[in-house]
Amino acid sequence: MNLERPSFVVPSVQELVTGKITEIPQRYIRNDITSTSLEKDSKYTLPVINIEHLLSGELVSADSELEKLHSACKDWGFFQVVNHGISSSVVEKLKLEIQRFFELPIEEKNKLQQKPGEQEGFGQLFVVSDDQKLDWADLLFITTLPIEMRKPHLFDGIPLPLRGALEAYSVGLQTLTMILLGKMAKALKMDYNEIGELFNDCSQRMRLNYYPPCPMSEKVLGLSPHSDGGGLTILLQLNETEGLQIRKDGNWLPVKPVPDGFVVNIGDMIEILSNGVYRSIEHRVLIHPTKERLSIAAFHAAKQDGVIGPALSLIDPPNKPALFQKETVEKYYENFYARKLDGKSNLDCMRIQNGQDDHSS
Repeated sequence: MNLERPSFVVPSVQELVTGKITEIPQRYIRNDITSTSLEKDSKYTLPVINIEHLLSGELVSADSELEKLHSACKDWGFFQVVNHGISSSVVEKLKLEIQRFFELPIEEKNKLQQKPGEQEGFGQLFVVSDDQKLDWADLLFITTLPIEMRKPHLFDGIPLPLRGALEAYSVGLQTLTMILLGKMAKALKMDYNEIGELFNDCSQRMRLNYYPPCPMSEKVLGLSPHSDGGGLTILLQLNETEGLQIRKDGNWLPVKPVPDGFVVNIGDMIEILSNGVYRSIEHRVLIHPTKERLSIAAFHAAKQDGVIGPALSLIDPPNKPALFQKETVEKYYENFYARKLDGKSNLDCMRIQNGQDDHSS
């Protein structure tokens, strides 16, 4: 899959902060950041799925957890998982090595810097013009699986301890992803092959995030509001600083990670495949005024030579018509990386309206 789309290289925010700036550059200042007051309402508690229960041989327990998963995917698009099968030692090692990576001198991190026109590397994503607003964050974006899709000059340039931690973590996440996708197919009553053929040997890309503190935190965003373009995203927060929020019922709801869990969200590909039954949800990251935040997001997408569209087993014209057009995965991602993050704009381009797709006009 070719990810070499127009992208502008921008300065490191961490380096900007280290320089003890007296004012925030205009490109980072936002005037449209809304707040939320939903976090004290008990009905706005993110669902938690127990993977051991989901896989239980006890049918009552397994069926109950499957229904919880189905409800979470339909009504939330976000949930957390516990007892996920990835050892605490793997997770703790990864946390330590990511922290050490972002503590490296800027000269060391810049050895992995994105090149003009590339997405992978150290820098920022979705910067497609010289004047768009920038996120208050640095990141390292790399392909981890399949192995043959890795960029050797990037992956081999990662410090060896971090590389080893990523290797162990990526395999565990791939297994977890296929478990979740298989259970989603069962809950949707769709033909498993329609999801299995798309996501077996699926692509896995990881985004290591560093969100520096900002004294004008109410004026900047760590990550612009958007839905993810892939299938499933699995997020691990590395420290105690919160900041992730999801759009729920028109408001922004803070996500509080559960101990030893992961945050999982539905991407646009699954909304398309489920013909709108499961929903990808907009999310954003707020910045803390005095504390840094670190996280790692793993994006799992359909294989590079696939075609994405509503599952045939979920379409029954005219009662259940297809809501989205079909597109090759390569073309889909070409469109995705060609635009800045902006809500669900990429998914909207895939919608079928009045019997015609959005590209027909």
